[in-house]
This record gives sequence, structure tokens and C-alpha cells, in this order.
Amino acid sequence: MTKEELREKANDLPLLPGVYLMMDKTGKVIYVGKAKKLKNRVSQYFQDTASHNEKTRAMVSQVDHFDTIFVSSEFEALILENSLIKRHQPRYNILLKDDKGYPFIRLDTGASYPRFTLAGKAEEDGARYFGPFGGRRETRLAIEAVCGALKLPTCSRQFPRDIGKERPCLNHHIGRCDGFCLPGGPDQTEYRRRIRQAERIFSGHYRQLTAELQVEMEEAAEELNFEKAAALRDRIRAISVLGKQQQVIAGVCADTDVWGVYVGQVRSGCAVLHIEDGNLLGREVEVFPTAADEALPAVLAAVLQQYYLERGALPSEILLPEPVEDMETLAALLTGRAGHRVTLRVPQRGERAELLRMAGRNAREEVERITSDAERVNKTLEQLQQLASLPVLPRRMESYDISHTAGQDMVASMVVFADGKPLKRDYRRFQVKSLDHADDLRALQEVLQRRMQRYLDGDEHFSPLPDLLLMDGGHLQAQATQQQLESMGIHVPILGMVKDDRHRTRALVTPEGRELGIQQSPPLFALVGRVQEEVHRFAITYHHEKHSRSAMTSRLDGIPGIGDVRKKALLKHFKSVKAISEAELVQLEALLPKAAARAVYDHFHEKNT
Repeated sequence: MTKEELREKANDLPLLPGVYLMMDKTGKVIYVGKAKKLKNRVSQYFQDTASHNEKTRAMVSQVDHFDTIFVSSEFEALILENSLIKRHQPRYNILLKDDKGYPFIRLDTGASYPRFTLAGKAEEDGARYFGPFGGRRETRLAIEAVCGALKLPTCSRQFPRDIGKERPCLNHHIGRCDGFCLPGGPDQTEYRRRIRQAERIFSGHYRQLTAELQVEMEEAAEELNFEKAAALRDRIRAISVLGKQQQVIAGVCADTDVWGVYVGQVRSGCAVLHIEDGNLLGREVEVFPTAADEALPAVLAAVLQQYYLERGALPSEILLPEPVEDMETLAALLTGRAGHRVTLRVPQRGERAELLRMAGRNAREEVERITSDAERVNKTLEQLQQLASLPVLPRRMESYDISHTAGQDMVASMVVFADGKPLKRDYRRFQVKSLDHADDLRALQEVLQRRMQRYLDGDEHFSPLPDLLLMDGGHLQAQATQQQLESMGIHVPILGMVKDDRHRTRALVTPEGRELGIQQSPPLFALVGRVQEEVHRFAITYHHEKHSRSAMTSRLDGIPGIGDVRKKALLKHFKSVKAISEAELVQLEALLPKAAARAVYDHFHEKNT
């Protein structure tokens, strides 16, 4: 469909809630979204694209057609959007990992002696599921830890079939099981009571369970049932240790969830801290690719519904760093699913705000930890390529600067950056030979002519050509560079690096004079500033060296019999012109012929008299 046809179809949509699916030419779903009023939301994509962010423009450019599904309420739209994202994994949606990577704990509540087992995903089979957990190993450890604390069996025996058939296993002998397989052991009622206790632990409420067992223990002690009281005491200790060791935390929701979100240059991430009674029970972190121009509220809104709509146990309170779209709708939906009130808050001060800052630090640290320097550089170079409409990624960049003192000792520097880093082995220095007065533009053209001619002549030290030329200066320097390259039949993208009144990098400029702002991207701004500082440093260092040599060797000029070779010999032996001027005649004669030595001696001593 054409852009006009897409616009007309969007304008014909009703003002009803629903879900829309954007598809490319192959029919693949590339984006799924929800809307309270489909007509308003979908038609926005095909209006003026200047107001769209980078991600939306890229997505719209790929849309060939779209489909819509009408629903009766915002709740249904929210659920359906999450389901379709899971199914289609659209390229332009923010995606959490598929649940297939996160195991659950399954409890077959229909069995007479239900067991906790590991499950790949939650099914609609009447069983109760806890999680998802962080990994299969963590899930097995959680089952073993909880069953060990409550002394429930973890062996392969089936009850009631195997009661009394064999001797108890090792777990009973080491005190990890109360021997439900023994004829006189705990009965089915006790078994199911402990299973219910285990369910509460997996739901994140071990402290409440501990308090109830404490009351039961005290009642048993008052009734002088010290054996039962001792058993309850041991169970309370085991559960308390379990909580302190934080074994059962991955994927378990507690009373409060605290969200931190960090939108990085390459990746973004979210951290969820699980809090119960003011104590941190655990942390989950999810990292995913950063979508272009995606703001923090949009990232948070996308991951919240994916995270909670698949979970069985939900917290009473969810703390968010910023408000998100449809916040009240999501809270009402979660409340209906949880069976208790779920509140979404955005605290601004106090302990809750401090917890949000902690969660944000967790998200940032995890994202930065797994993001490599190469990935950051690639993202920065991609931003530069898009900003300047470069034909290829500017992996190799050359930069030039001219340095002189009132037209004297004029030199130029060429620095090379490969993949965002200085490649010093390819740095080059040039002496400007055709000028005896200050003219930076002509000097720049001379240096470029020599550098490009060396490339055309097949000199491997000046190959390959760069993907981008960055000239220290503004529009005029970029324009002079373009004129020189065009005269030689060479085509390389050119940008000037513009400085502000304080000699700091401000922007890039094309040879035509169009400025490209870079301050909205701190990494790109830093890269351009680094290139500009490096080429300037290299030019200034070379100019100072040349100027110093000129000042030193000029005092040896005009001495009869002293040419360049003997100048170098004198400087190499005496180290400085001052030492030469203070040398005795015999010292000079040891290095030079007598006539030349006398000429040097007389040159300095006549001037001193």
C-alpha cells in the first residue's frame, strides 16, 4: 500500500479500543501496539513524520500494510497486545526474553500428595505455578531449600503407594525429611499443611509464615507438648535461615517491587528489587537492545506489562521511577488478577525514592557491565553515519589541522581514528613548502594534494582512503578540502569541526555550510571533540619542535665551511648551540677541520667581544 492508502485506511478506523499490527512487504509483523481510540493512534503514524522520533520513522518506512483487532475494553487491549508481542516478537517492540528461557515451579494441586516440580512454562492445566525463576539450577535449588526447611520429601517415591514398602532414604536419616514413607510417619493432612506453607514461601511471604509458626510453637509449649514445640522451633529456624540466605528470590514477588530503568546507548535494562517488610529479598535484571530515541517512560511501559501479565504471584505495591501510559488501567488489571489491591506509585522523596535510586543504579551497572566498548563505538559511528547521511559506517576517519607562527614554520598534522580510537601508526606530519605567509586554506590544499597523490601513486603508507574527512575549522576548510579532492577525482565525505567562542567543539558543518548538531548525542559529541583535540595537539607539538629547531640552528647559519652535515655533527656532539658557543678551539678541532673549527670559534667569540 502507498502512504496515501495507509493514511486513508487509518482515517476510516473507528474510535474504539483495540490492537494494531504493522506489517512489512513480506507480511511479517514488525510492530504491535494498543490504543484507546484506534483511529487517533494509527493515523498519527501516517501524518507529518517530522514529529516522529528516529525509531518511529524507521518503522513507518517499512510498513506495507496494517491490521487491527477491536476489543471491548482497555483491559482486553492490554492483554491482547502482550500476547501478540510474545507470539510475533516484532522487531520494533521492546522485547523481554521469551518465557521459554525462564523455568517455573509447578505444584499439581489435584494429587493426593502434590509435589513441587520444575516446568518449562506455565500451562492451563489446573496446577499452580510459581515464577518464572532466573534459571533451571536456581529453580532446583529453590525446591530443595524449601522442602528441606519444611522436611518434605524430595525422593522419587510415590505416595500413598510406597508408604511402608521400603526403608526410609538418606534424607530421613540426615534430618532433611520427616519420613512420610514410614507407616507411623506424618499423615496426609500434615503433608498437605506443609505443602501450603511451602506455597506461601514461594509466594514471597516467609516472614508471615514464620510469625504464625511462632504462635503455634508457643501454644505447643504451653500445652507441655515439648516435642512438637521443638520441631516447630527447628522449622522456624530453617525458614529464617532460608530467608537470610535469600535462596528463594529469583522471580518471586514480595510485598513491594521497586523498578529501576536505564536507557543506554547500545542496550537498556531494568532492575526489579523485591522488598518485604522493609527487607530486600532479591533482585532481577533484564537487559535488551536499546530502541532508537526511546524515552524511559516508553521503555518502562513496554516491560511492565510483559513482566507482570505472565506471573502468578503479584506484589501489593509497585514503585516506578516515572509515570507511564495507562498506569491506572494496568493497576486495575493487576488487581483483578492478583485477588488483592495492587498499587502503582511514583514516589518523589523519602525511603521509597531512595529505593528507586538503588534500583536505577542496579539497572545501569548491569547494562554497562555487559556492553562492550566496541558496541558503544559502533552505535556512535552509526549515529554519525545517520546524521551526515554517509554512504558507509565511518570506521576510518582522517582529520587535518594547520599550525604556524605568523606564517613561519608552517606545518600540518594528519591523525587517523579507526573504530573510534586513535591509530597512531598512521599519523603523518607535513611541512608546508609552497607558502611563506599565513594562508590556512591554501596550506590545507597543498597538504591534501600531497597526501592524495601518494595514495594515487600506490604508496601503501597512505592507503586506504578514509570513510570520512574531518577538518579542524568550519565551512571554509570543508569547502577548500572538497575543491582539492574534486580536482583530483577523489570522492570522500567531508565535514568541518566547528568550535564556539571558547574554542570548544560545537557542531559539524558540511562543505555547503549546513550545520549538523551533535550536542544531543553525548557519545558523538565526545568523539568529535576527541578527534579535534588530538589533531590540534599533534599539529601544535610538531610546530613547536620545528620552531625550536629553527631557533637553535639559525645561530649556526652563515658560518664559512659549516653546512647541514657539519651542523648536525656539532649538535649531535655538543647537544646544544650554547655548548658549541662555549667550546674551546681544541674541542672544535677534534670534531672539524682546523679552518672550519676556527670559523666556528671566531663566529661566537667575535660576537661576544
